Amino acid sequence: MKKQQGKGLLALLGLGAGVFAWYKYKNLSPEKKEQLHSKVNEVGQKVKDTYTEVESSVKSNLDSLKNSAQEIKTEASELANKS
Repeated sequence: MKKQQGKGLLALLGLGAGVFAWYKYKNLSPEKKEQLHSKVNEVGQKVKDTYTEVESSVKSNLDSLKNSAQEIKTEASELANKS
């Protein structure tokens, strides 16, 4: 029962933080809103770039592993055929 109460309290705190953030944003000056938008866009672009880099790295490592596995398989089949 206490676990559910903790989750409810956490949800209530999250909702309160969201309402507070909305209130603060609503009362910002247009210049501050523009600064916030540009900062959010900049961070979003950095996240997107990092994701792309990681994705490329993972793909290249996967391709390398596939090639290595294929070479080992070929060598193993050649050795088996010689025996």
